[in-house]
Amino acid sequence: MAAASPIAAPNATLPATRRGYWHESRSPRYSLTFALPLLVLYEALAAALSQDANGVRNGADVLLKSAFQAVLGGRGQLVFGVVLVGTMVAFIVRDLRRSPGGLKGSTFVGMLVESVVLAALFGTVVGLLTAQLVGALVGGGQATGLAMGALDGVGWPTALMVSLGAGLYEELLFRVILVSVLLWSAKKLFGWGPVASGIFATLTAALIFSAFHYVGPFGDRLELGSFAFRAIAGVAFSALYIVRGFGITAWTHALYDVMLLVTRG
Repeated sequence: MAAASPIAAPNATLPATRRGYWHESRSPRYSLTFALPLLVLYEALAAALSQDANGVRNGADVLLKSAFQAVLGGRGQLVFGVVLVGTMVAFIVRDLRRSPGGLKGSTFVGMLVESVVLAALFGTVVGLLTAQLVGALVGGGQATGLAMGALDGVGWPTALMVSLGAGLYEELLFRVILVSVLLWSAKKLFGWGPVASGIFATLTAALIFSAFHYVGPFGDRLELGSFAFRAIAGVAFSALYIVRGFGITAWTHALYDVMLLVTRG
């Protein structure tokens, strides 16, 4: 992407401060550091609510950790946590060594503000796109929740925990891992070009992301409106991940779900 002059050229006309924030905020040292508190909040809530929540956790979290448990048994969850945090820290440290000057608090403040604004706009924008697809505006609570659904009956703290986990683990699973695997498969196995591979990976991952919400004991009842909303959301999150990086995408997803939780009382 560094050689893509059509992308780099417009940024050259921006003020230096805006250019700096745009590039810094999606770099590993900022993006992954920004995501770490979300991981800590989710895991801390999950541990504190382990009894009251009756084992309820975010589905993507369960799927990822179950894969490690299937291979490593009882040590699987611990190994997964070490691998996840260790990988994030390794990328952060490597990027810091390549970019002397440390981290700026103002950049993290900007990333938080950006995530809040994007989360506030997200439901409306994707809802309107869904309305064009299915012919009727998708209602707020019934069809536009990415993490609520069948969790209506659980307590507010548990729903909050699942919402935070959705931002982190669903973006990790469906954007970072799944889109990357599909993109590699399309290029290496099918011999497709970058554009065709990107479209295939994005659309396929979005459909899988949507279908994921209807599986398991806490899955939603399958409806056209909610499925379309989540599929379009998957495309939007993939685009956001490519443009703004993992940290802002994870927080945008988590904050949107939290906002939905608050508005639903």
